[in-house]
Amino acid sequence: MKKLLNTVYVTTEGVALRKDGENLVAEVEGEERARVPLHMLASLVVFGPIHISPALMAACAGAGIAIALLDRNGRFRARVEGPVTGNVLLRRAQYRVSEAPEPVVRSILVGKVANQRSVLMRALRDHREELEPGDRDAITAVTERLAFILRRVERSDGGLDVLRGAEGEAANLYFSVFDNLLRVPDPDLRWKGRSRRPPLDPINALLSFLYTLLTHDCRSACESVGLDPAVGFLHRDRPGRPSLALDLMEELRPVLTDRLALSLINRRQLRAGDFEKRDGGAVVMSDDARRTVLTAWQERKKEERLHPFLQEKAPLGLVPYLQAQMLARHLRGDLDAYPPWFWK
Repeated sequence: MKKLLNTVYVTTEGVALRKDGENLVAEVEGEERARVPLHMLASLVVFGPIHISPALMAACAGAGIAIALLDRNGRFRARVEGPVTGNVLLRRAQYRVSEAPEPVVRSILVGKVANQRSVLMRALRDHREELEPGDRDAITAVTERLAFILRRVERSDGGLDVLRGAEGEAANLYFSVFDNLLRVPDPDLRWKGRSRRPPLDPINALLSFLYTLLTHDCRSACESVGLDPAVGFLHRDRPGRPSLALDLMEELRPVLTDRLALSLINRRQLRAGDFEKRDGGAVVMSDDARRTVLTAWQERKKEERLHPFLQEKAPLGLVPYLQAQMLARHLRGDLDAYPPWFWK
């Protein structure tokens, strides 16, 4: 089993990152603020204008430490990595399966819809008394409809468009009651529907930020087992898009990111004042809010759950790597099907 390594997130503008021996050193105005051994790192994520020395970039590339460059709002800009690794036979198998991906897509969607339904059922179980009767009825109706879609996906022998249609229907139903899960009185912290590029309200800004972090982890997971992150099954190929990483994160989003977003809002760890509306309507998080989210994200990844296929407990942060391994084993023919990850 792959050892769970750390990701370093750098959010303070003006930080200079350099290599000192076998360590990453962070300095602000020439004063050392942090020092991390390189052998403890899996990746480095920087936000906004951060200086990275050429020596550090070379050391990270040689050690297999990916560097992700995001803008200050968390939008992906670039990725720096060393030589491409992986078994060419595995990638050829991946490309062949991508031409007829329905079995893999079906497994991904079974995991995604089941986990969406689990998030809603957990909310009903844990907060039934706090929910208004209308909210309870709406969430219950959606869980029943998601159960129907789940059975339809499991039994479907239709093509890719049919499966994508089921995925879109499930997503619309799930997000139609997302606002019912928010237990805060602030009218500025309400869900009005999904908006991206740019996010137009605080909840969408928070979700987009968390999705960016999960995409980074899923891409690293794909590359760690030798898969091509650009060639997916559910998501269509597009230049610059890590389609396989987006596929891998679909079944994990409801649990790893959506539930974390709900917790941060419902526990009042984030408030309306932590978000700022820019010209053009885009909503962004403050620097302090980003640090709060990153801390909560790292803590969330430490939580352990039983992997339903492996029957082993593993930290949530390791799940993308485990799922990438399961996918690689399926593509090599070691597993008859790709086993999705179910949250329980």
